Formats: sequence, structure tokens, C-alpha cells
Amino acid sequence: MDNIVKKNSIAKNIIHLFYSTALSSVLNAAALIVLAYYLQSYYYGMFSVVLAFAMIMGYFTDAGLSDIVLREGSKKEVNTSILISSYVKMRMGLLVVTFLCGFLIIHLSNAGQREIIQTSYFLIIPMVTGIALQSIGTTYFQLIEKMQFYGLIRIISSICLVVTLTIGMILQLNPLIICTLYGLSYFAAGIFGVCLVSKNVNIRLKGPFHKGLLQNLGSFTLGGLIFVMLPQLGPLVLEKTITLKEVGLFAVAYRIPQALQQIPFIVAGAYYPVLFRSYNNNLLQDHLKYNIELIKIISLVGMAMTIPFYYMSESIIQLLFGEKWIQAALPLKILSVMLILQAINIALADGLTSRALQSYRTGVQLIAVFLGVLLYMFFSKSYGVSGAAVAGVMIELLSLLGFWLCIPNRWIIAKRVIVPYLAIFIICLAFIDFFLDSLPLLAIVVNYSLLAVVVFLDKENREKINGYIKPLGINKRWKSKKSEGV
Repeated sequence: MDNIVKKNSIAKNIIHLFYSTALSSVLNAAALIVLAYYLQSYYYGMFSVVLAFAMIMGYFTDAGLSDIVLREGSKKEVNTSILISSYVKMRMGLLVVTFLCGFLIIHLSNAGQREIIQTSYFLIIPMVTGIALQSIGTTYFQLIEKMQFYGLIRIISSICLVVTLTIGMILQLNPLIICTLYGLSYFAAGIFGVCLVSKNVNIRLKGPFHKGLLQNLGSFTLGGLIFVMLPQLGPLVLEKTITLKEVGLFAVAYRIPQALQQIPFIVAGAYYPVLFRSYNNNLLQDHLKYNIELIKIISLVGMAMTIPFYYMSESIIQLLFGEKWIQAALPLKILSVMLILQAINIALADGLTSRALQSYRTGVQLIAVFLGVLLYMFFSKSYGVSGAAVAGVMIELLSLLGFWLCIPNRWIIAKRVIVPYLAIFIICLAFIDFFLDSLPLLAIVVNYSLLAVVVFLDKENREKINGYIKPLGINKRWKSKKSEGV
């Protein structure tokens, strides 16, 4: 690289990302709650459909480039200024192409639906532009492993979202203007992110181009697109099989686990550049160690998030959205299981990408998309919104199986993490639900207690905890029997 940057440790990056993600997730959840209160289920369903298009188009402005930047930046003697400048130029070009192709598809697929097309323009143009600009900032700070700035961009985005929506609702603006404000909040945070980057590295739009960004771009583009499409499949397919009101109910239930999914993504983000660096320097055992470490941490995070939403879905829906959305409670309970499955999938998929096995990741995701369309169509037609929720969980389960089959050292990973962690959690979840169904608070306490036992029964977890608390001088009580010579 053209300049020496002191990187944060993995633990420090995770801490930075956790508090920033927790805050931004709370703010995003607050914005969704207020929006659901303000909009009727019909308009919320329409908003969800347009938002799905926006997220897919937002990915097209990246086309897998962010992962390639991390790959290229982990190599020795790479000029960061040239790399980031090349990245910015490609993002701007892709933004223009995305708008041209995206709106053409929207017009063709929604011919005669004036409201959806009009809402698309007002939401998508500022939002997708903002996503592209934000990603330039977050990718750069992920590359230099300074996650406090990555988190700051996310927090600013969430604050802008809450402020703009609140102002719009106080002024009682119509749904179309509310959607515009939603998109503008992303745009404002994107401008902030680019300004932060420009203070740390020179962005030269007329300078030389880093040709490494084009290496394996097609595989990264297709894989990333499919990964973004998977969570958007629900609204896009369900629009054709159930009413917009029912799509709104599904969207309310789905948005909660989708928002919480950002937490395991953030943990993975702290490990991602480290995984690339280990593999690119031929440190394969280190790569396996970090990947297993990531799967363990991210699995526990997924379990911790699943528990309250599984046992108290009805109370949470009533508290957050009100009685009129109570039909979303059962779908939320079902979809909460996605949190643990998604978490493991993120870690396995990152393990593949950082090992230069992106084509395998893409293949699994492509199969998941095709099966996902069929599952959403069949289950929603047969069982409505709850059936759609079951389809969502099945897609993640099939993806997990596919990623595991493709990853090297699959049996080591299965033995040390996936099988014991998933088996114990699912058994505990089902048994506690059977016996303590009428006492959800007690069920949550019991399940968290068992989760804590799982953490401390794992020798590697005990050693890691011991390493973290050793500087505090209180590590003796946590020492394993082996270290005490028993």
C-alpha cells in the first residue's frame, strides 16, 4: 500500500461495529415501526415491493466490487489511492447503467400500475445513489480495518432516516413524499461517507486504473447479486401470489429478522479482511482457525437474537406495530429461526470467497434463488403468509447445506461447530417451547441459561474468554482444569 495504516485488532473492530450496529439497528427498527403506523397495509406492501427493487438495484451499483477491493487491498504493494479511485470510477459508471436498466425492467414488469412506477422513481433515485456513495466509504474503512468509521457512516444513515421520516409524518405528507424522504436519508449519509474517505485518501478520477478490479468480476457480480436478491425474493414473488395487504404483513414480519441480520454481517465484516489476508499469504491453518472462530461467534449471536422473537413474537408485534398487525406474529416466530441459519451461512460463504472459491458460493446462491421462487410460490398459495415464512426458512436451510458441501475442511467445521451448536440449539428451542409455551419470559431465561452453558463447555471459547479477561487480573476463576494441572 502507498501508506502505512495502523489497523485495529479483530476484537476492537467487533466492539466498534457492535455498538454502531446496535444503535443503527434500533434507529432503523424505529423508522420501520413509525412507517408501519403511518402507512396502511396496502401502501406498506407497495413500499416493500419498491424497496426490494431498490435493494437489488443498489447492489448492481456495486456488482461485487467491494469484495474485490478487499481482495486486492490485502495484497502487498497495492497503491490504496489508485485502488479506491478506480473503485469510485467503476461505481459511478455502474450507477448510470443500473438506473437505465432498472427502470426499464420496472416499467415492463409493472405496466399499468402507475402508483408503483411513480413511487419507484421517488424512492429509488436518491436511495440507490446513496447506497453507492455509502458503500465507497464503508468498503474503504473495512479495507484499512478502521471499523469505527464504518459504523459511523451507518449511524449517520439511520439518524437521517429517523429524522426525515419523523418530520414528514409531523407535516402529514403523503406516502409518495415519505418514500422520497426515505431515499434522501441514504443519500445524505452517502455524501458524508465519501467526505470521510476523501480526508484519508486522494481520489483521482483522472489517474491510472487498477486492472485487478476486473479479475473474476463476473463471478463476484453474479454471486453478490444473488445474495442480495434472496432476501428480496419474498415481496417480489408474493406480489404475484397473494394480496398487497398480505405482502405488507409478510414484510412487517420479515423486516425484523432482516434488520437484525446486520449484526452477524458486522461481526463477519471484522473477520473478512483477515480471512483474505491469511489466504493470500498462504496461511491456510490460520484461515481455517479464523473461519471456525467466526462461525462460532456468529452462531452464538444468531441464537441470542432468535430466542426472544421466537417465544414472544405476538407481544413484540403488538408492542412495536399495534393490534392491527397481530397476524404477522406467527410469521415472525417462524422467520426468527432464519437468524441462526443466516448467521452460519454468512460465515461459510465468506470462508469460500476468501479462499478464491467465489464460483462455488455463486452456484449455491443461484440454486437457492431458483428453489426460493418455487418455494415462495407453492407455500404462499397453499398456506398464505405463514407458508411464505416457512419458505424463507427452508431457503436458508438449503443454502447452509450447499455452502457446507462446497467448503474445504467441511468435516472439521461440522464436527467443531455446525453439528453440535445447531443440534443443541434446535433441541432446546423445541423442548422449551413445548413445556413453557404459556410462560415466554421463563422460556427465554431458561434458553439463555442453556446458551451460556454451551459457550463455557467449549474449550476454545473458555480459552478465548480467559485471554480477554487476563489483563483484568481475574482470569484464574475461568481457567480450565487442564491449565490448573488437574
